[in-house]
This record gives sequence, C-alpha cells and structure tokens, in this order.
Amino acid sequence: MSDSYLLLWLEAPLQSWGYDSKFGRRDSLNFPTKSGVMGLLCCALGASGKQTEFLAQWADADMSVEAYVLKDSNGHATLRQPLLMDFQMVGSGYDDNDPWQSLLIPKTSDGKKAVGGGTKMTYRYYLQDMAFAVVLQGNADELKVLQDALLNPVWDLYLGRKNCVPTDFIARDMYQSLEEAFEAARSIAKTKNLISSFKVLQGEHEGDVLTLNDVPVQFGEHKLYRDRQVTVISRE
Repeated sequence: MSDSYLLLWLEAPLQSWGYDSKFGRRDSLNFPTKSGVMGLLCCALGASGKQTEFLAQWADADMSVEAYVLKDSNGHATLRQPLLMDFQMVGSGYDDNDPWQSLLIPKTSDGKKAVGGGTKMTYRYYLQDMAFAVVLQGNADELKVLQDALLNPVWDLYLGRKNCVPTDFIARDMYQSLEEAFEAARSIAKTKNLISSFKVLQGEHEGDVLTLNDVPVQFGEHKLYRDRQVTVISRE
C-alpha cells in the first residue's frame, strides 16, 4: 500500500518550537520541530512515558512544513518581526515559611533555595501570528489513527508550549501526495488572507540546508534525540 499524507494546520497568536534551549533562555525555531509535532500527537493520543516504540515508528517518516504570514494591502508578506520575547521571574515573591508557596521556589538537590534566593530570570521566545501547514507521510491506517486522535484528543493540545493554544482545527484530512496536501493548505491560507513565507523540506534540496537534533528517540524524564537534515526554501 502506498503512503498517504496527513495535513496538520498549526495556527495560534503565539507558538514556540524549542530547539536549543536552556532553563534561563527558551528559544524558538521559526518553524515546528519534529519533536514538537510528535509531542503534540502524543498529547492527542494520551500517550505518556518514554514512547520509544511509537517514536521509532515515525522517526524516518517525511515531515514537510510551509509557513504562512499575513498579507499587506499590496498582497505581499507583512514585514512585522514575528518573534516576541517574554521576560519572566520564576520563584520570586513567595513566602518560604508557607509550605505551599515554598514549593514554587526553585531548590537545589538538597532542598535549599537555589542561587540568588531561588529567584530565576528567564527569557522565553514566541512566534507571533503565524500559521504552519505540516504534512506527515505514513501508512494510511496509522495516519487515520492520528487524525482521529487530533479530532478527539485525550489531553489538551498546544503548539510547542502549554500557553500556546491553537485557534483552529489541527487535523485537515489525508491526501495522496505531498503536493495535494500543500494545495489544500494554500486554500485554507487564502481564506485567512495569509501568504506563504517559506517551506521546510526534509533532506537536502536547493536552499539553506540545516542539521537539526530534533528527531525524538525517547520522551519522558530522560529525553533522547537524533539528527536529521532539512532544507529551508524562502519564498521569492
């Protein structure tokens, strides 16, 4: 049986697709990562823990992305900077004599307040007002399971971070080819006054080739990832 293609539409005021992030600085790529999409699917399925078998099943599956932004009055992509930085203080203002408030203060491994009295500064980055068509290749029956789960998710769905709530349906049907799926995405974008900004294709193509360590091998407490190559193709 030939593979099919499941179209996911990811749209929200804020999205964040962490890649090379530390506690104090949570960056975002400008497109969805494979690990982020797999995490989204696990939420839909209600799948917790390591999920090594599920992840191995989709590790080599092709995942392509097309990014969309708002059009200006001349029909061109808006020039607005889509990246938002949110500055936060974690663990500040809590009374450590109150057992409940004390739980919110970052601690060292021996239970004492972390450096700086337990207060941590964090910088969190978000993409603003963008939409992505993500096309996942796979067996039709297996993709149907994912599509049904996205339509009736077990857990809340979010786009990279729990405060990034999707504002439209994610699952947008299955197609016989990648181009058919992208054509359906363009139809959705047209109704929303959105225009294509760039594409991300798996593997090496004409464009900017990147190596990303975003293929999840194991979730859970001790996460593991491996590399893949993608090509970013800007819209001319």
